[in-house]
Amino acid sequence: MTPKPRYRRTTPDTQPPKAPTPGSSGPVRVPVVEFVIDADGAMTVTVDSVPHLPEPFAPGWRRESFPTILDALAARYRTPLRVQVREADGSMFTDIITPPRERPTPKPWEPPAPEKVALPVPAARPVLHQVEGAGFVPGEDVAIAIIHVHSDASPDGTARALLTAEQVAVAATGEVILLGRISGTLTISRLP
Repeated sequence: MTPKPRYRRTTPDTQPPKAPTPGSSGPVRVPVVEFVIDADGAMTVTVDSVPHLPEPFAPGWRRESFPTILDALAARYRTPLRVQVREADGSMFTDIITPPRERPTPKPWEPPAPEKVALPVPAARPVLHQVEGAGFVPGEDVAIAIIHVHSDASPDGTARALLTAEQVAVAATGEVILLGRISGTLTISRLP
């Protein structure tokens, strides 16, 4: 036979402490954002059943406005959003969108922390190596591989790249490729 549990009667003076009440860190409320898209691409938006309208004198919402609206609402609420999209054909899509993480950035008016202050180091002038190639379409974007940068072809169709000594050191074979993004021209140059 198991013994009866003993209960202790408490008086108002000996009440056990109450559990802490949640303050501003209460439960997270997830706003429901609903997009209803018409056959012509026009769109109505509601947040928790309240219409979300474009700025005054701005054109009405269209399907193309979808990312802009979500970015603005995610930044405003700073909490996950439940997104429901209702298409004109009756199909429905639901997702949870989380706001982007904010990275702390130093304020320009705040002095840096004392332990992070570094003494200025005089910068050594970089040693530059020139690489050239021909046959490019004038003005086209030219990729330089090991792709550190892009360059533009000159009006006569030549391209030039200036590489630092550190960039040249990474090119183990001593070769650099210039690739025209429009013409497809490919030149391989030896580094000096």
